[in-house]
Amino acid sequence: MTPLTPETVEFAGARGGEAPLTWGQRMIWSSTRWLPDGDPYFNLSWTLPVAGAVDLPAVLRALRRLIERHETLRTAYVKTGEGTVQRVACAGRLTVGVYETASRPMSAATTLAAELAATAFDYARELPVRCAVVISGGRPRAVALALSHLAVDGWSLNLLATEWPRLLTGDDLPAPGRQPLDQAAYESGDEAAARSARAVRHWRAGLARAPRSMFDFPGREPEEPRFVRYGMRSLATAVAAETLAARCSATTASVLTVASAALLAAVTGHRTAALQLIVSNRHDPCVRDMAAPAALDGLFVLDLADGTFADAVRRGHGQAMAAYRNGHYDLSAVDAVRAEAARERGADLDLDAFFNDVRPDGRWRDLPPVDRGDPAALRERTRTFFVGGYPKVKAHVFFATGPASATCEFFVLVDTAFLPGETAERMLLGLETLLVRAVAEEVPLDRVAEVCGLAPVRRPAGWTRVGDDWIENTER
Repeated sequence: MTPLTPETVEFAGARGGEAPLTWGQRMIWSSTRWLPDGDPYFNLSWTLPVAGAVDLPAVLRALRRLIERHETLRTAYVKTGEGTVQRVACAGRLTVGVYETASRPMSAATTLAAELAATAFDYARELPVRCAVVISGGRPRAVALALSHLAVDGWSLNLLATEWPRLLTGDDLPAPGRQPLDQAAYESGDEAAARSARAVRHWRAGLARAPRSMFDFPGREPEEPRFVRYGMRSLATAVAAETLAARCSATTASVLTVASAALLAAVTGHRTAALQLIVSNRHDPCVRDMAAPAALDGLFVLDLADGTFADAVRRGHGQAMAAYRNGHYDLSAVDAVRAEAARERGADLDLDAFFNDVRPDGRWRDLPPVDRGDPAALRERTRTFFVGGYPKVKAHVFFATGPASATCEFFVLVDTAFLPGETAERMLLGLETLLVRAVAEEVPLDRVAEVCGLAPVRRPAGWTRVGDDWIENTER
């Protein structure tokens, strides 16, 4: 790539203003505080194609309109004496890099986006977006973006990608129905307070049933890097999940959630599993076209002591739906309930096990035509792969789908201070095995580890199960 003279995009939005952080912004803000200063972990890289006979001025106009439409793209996050606030700039400017490449412009844009995202944002002083345009053959071909997770989430990225082609052609788009300033105002009102109170009751009831920790066993010497993530692409898993979802009157998201919970419980020696589900909070039409983080953690607790995996899916579907319904709340209120539960249980509650379904509509839209009666025959197409290692992640286990629509893309991250790195890959193949076997036969929950080829952790002598918590006898 050859760098050319950068361009400047001057924008002037309809309004500016200041407000407290929304609940979704506060969730991301609290996570950024957990990381060292300058850590770019919460930066997102993104690329957008430029199709048709579009020149550079048209691309710059589309970028200007995008920033003017979405207040989150011109928001700073500033610490004040009253706490951190969101501060929306009405007007300003964005410097846009311009690069020329002889071939593969989308690949070049992907590389540029990663480079732009490699440096942490200065949340108080910098726009939460960086941008570069890739030119090839005399015209723009792609746009590389780095965005702060404080400004956007996965849903927002899909929203921006949907709007982008129309902005390039100059179409007039209706203004977003709600912006983060509006969301902050809504969350200060009575309706949001009532929703938060219902969510708090859900959390209180779930915490009373959850283990104090899914990782109540001695730690191990962590590997280097400490956190590792593996991925899998498995058509067999997608077909089996759809079959089980139809059979159990559930969703594929619930099937995958329950499977993740069953695998974690089998590995850690628990009869009840607790996961935090990432709740997008986009079911409300008012926020479907709001570009900003809206996701919060939902609490999912499932009894896995008796019955079959299919039984667990039927029970778990209701529990998952309850977690999603109760995923919009004031974080301080849920934090207070968690602290109360910790005092009652005599120990901090470790809930650092997560599940996230990133599919926009919770489906695989483009699965190829295959024999759905025998998903086991599709396993020869399965591929697993190493994604990467990370020095610091606030999770001991993190299960997640990927965005692929023609196969099940699934990921597992593990903290090697608790579980060996190879366990992540074993869990992926175990998930596939569990679902495929559950289509063909009833799989007892007490045989999940055996069926999936997983080795449960070994606790030393002196560890005792009390309820669904494991403790050393010296604590009794």
